[in-house]
Amino acid sequence: MSTHPSPEISVIVPVYDEEGNLPRLLEETGSALDRTGRPYEIILVDDGSRDGSARLIVEASRRDPRVRLVALRRNFGQTAALQAGFDQAYGSILVTMDADLQNDPADIPMLVAKLEEGYDLVTGWRRRRRDSFLRNLASSMANSLISRLTRVRVHDSGCTLKAYRREVVQELRLYGEMHRFIPALASWAGIRLLEVPVNHRPRLHGRSKYGFSRIVRVLLDMITVKFLLSYSTSPIQMFGKLGILSGIFGALLFVVAVVLKFTQARTLTGNPLFYLFILCEIIGIQFILIGLLAEITIRTYHESQRKKIYVLKPGP
Repeated sequence: MSTHPSPEISVIVPVYDEEGNLPRLLEETGSALDRTGRPYEIILVDDGSRDGSARLIVEASRRDPRVRLVALRRNFGQTAALQAGFDQAYGSILVTMDADLQNDPADIPMLVAKLEEGYDLVTGWRRRRRDSFLRNLASSMANSLISRLTRVRVHDSGCTLKAYRREVVQELRLYGEMHRFIPALASWAGIRLLEVPVNHRPRLHGRSKYGFSRIVRVLLDMITVKFLLSYSTSPIQMFGKLGILSGIFGALLFVVAVVLKFTQARTLTGNPLFYLFILCEIIGIQFILIGLLAEITIRTYHESQRKKIYVLKPGP
């Protein structure tokens, strides 16, 4: 345990096979935090590394008690590692960053200073990314889609370098690949968000953990986040609308089938539109029933945990 039980700043760094980057990471991060003049801790979350990362972190923590190791039993992924860091942090200001040194620790004092101007979350924008063309293209497309779906105008939702007030993350529970949706999830509470350009550097050691499978997981989590932001307290509004639209479309098909029956002497049972009408009506009823079941589930969730559907503004 750290000898600083109440540090003001907690830097949380997920680590997965980053042995080659850790010595320089700790040196640069410590120097950047020293410039803030505030007590701090550096929490390195070992996400099931298979190299010597955990050993290096233990050695560093013996030299400097402000360095802490949080070791996960296996590789759970970046989102889980960040959540573990949030759960273990003591600071009133939380800073997250990658362990691959592509995020520049020298930007930390600037993020903290911006936070002190009254913002609740300051997120980095890697305006000049030092990655491959394909990765930059995929990231640009994903960021644009996330921004449009969530209506949170952030250029670089995937940048791990962020600074938070503690109360912003206290109510967050992250799953899947949702760490990149933190600004969108936090926006539900009406936070003040600022995006600032940060330095981005090429990777010197190790290899990227980014792959095609992550793109698929991000797309699926994007759907989840959109639902949580728009319909988490009233799912019938989404499923009910789909049910009504399906019912209306089915009714129009039935009208067309009836018109064809009298104008072309076609029987209803011999017209495919009649069966599409029945299918649409069944689907519409199912959507509405799903919405009602979801409403019961949401009501049970909120009432059993006494979870509020609002967030109070902090006092002056």
